[in-house]
Amino acid sequence: MILIRVGVIGCGYWGPNHIRIFSSLPNCQVPMCADVSEERLKAVKNLFPSIITTKDYKDILKNPDIDTVCIASPTNTHFALTKEVLEHQKHVLCEKPLALKSKECEELKLLAQRNKKVLLVGHIFVFNPGIVRVKEYISAGEIGRIYYAYSERTNLGPFRYDVNALWDLAPHDIAIFNFLFNACPISVSARGHKCLGNSLEDLAFATLEYPENIVVNIHVSWLDPKKVRQITIVGDKKMVVWDDLDNVGPVKLYDKHVEKTSTYYESYGEFQLLSKEGSITIPKIGFAEPLKVQNQYFLHCIEKKLSPELADAQKGYDVVKTLSAIQESMDKKGVLVPV
Repeated sequence: MILIRVGVIGCGYWGPNHIRIFSSLPNCQVPMCADVSEERLKAVKNLFPSIITTKDYKDILKNPDIDTVCIASPTNTHFALTKEVLEHQKHVLCEKPLALKSKECEELKLLAQRNKKVLLVGHIFVFNPGIVRVKEYISAGEIGRIYYAYSERTNLGPFRYDVNALWDLAPHDIAIFNFLFNACPISVSARGHKCLGNSLEDLAFATLEYPENIVVNIHVSWLDPKKVRQITIVGDKKMVVWDDLDNVGPVKLYDKHVEKTSTYYESYGEFQLLSKEGSITIPKIGFAEPLKVQNQYFLHCIEKKLSPELADAQKGYDVVKTLSAIQESMDKKGVLVPV
């Protein structure tokens, strides 16, 4: 077992969580972290007294004892920082999205390959046990042919000032649907709204068309009365709902579907279709912190010199390319945009 030393850049919300997780793993240490805020560095130092703090992230890059870097800084810094870390011959875990332009993701992908370094994007929900169970249902044919799916990711805040609600929240759902369907969208259309009157959209509604005629709707918002983290998938055999905020039964499999029948009925509608309702299955989902599973996977890929296929730079590219198409559609008041 090799010892991997991780430096963390960015100590806002996710940075301290990464420090906590990496520090708890037997083959890992976090000797240093960086942030421009003295207040954030003091807070981290109180939690992790042995860590060296710095306001200059380049101290991490110049430290020969650090071979791996976790980037948890604002979104608009991801590309430049990831590029610089890779150029310093260090492995990278970068929070989502990997960049703000798909060509930048492509550049980072090629740089990581050329330098033989692991580059993993923080698509944390592909490591969520509930999402993994939904994926198993789909792969086993339990759902049948998928008709459509939709997601809702809403709350009152927290508000961001570097990216809009689409770029803040939707990367999660796009990464989830790409993972579940083993594909990227073909085309998108979307509308956004700046309810609070600033320069960034507070909410967005996006419709994505996937291969095999699967239609997906994504609703993200910073301006909603309820915190919701939910996905529904409807198939011709069964339907499944994943609720990230349900700690007891996050996945529910509904034995509900519609059958065509040749039995004669008075009503034409009844002649055509009959709804069938069966039981609801709530599988036991083992508890595992997705961030810990993700970071363990990252370290495993470094140790074994593997490509992090679950959330590599190509997956990051796919998500950013889709986000860019959605943003273009929003800017053009909902026109259909190919991905």
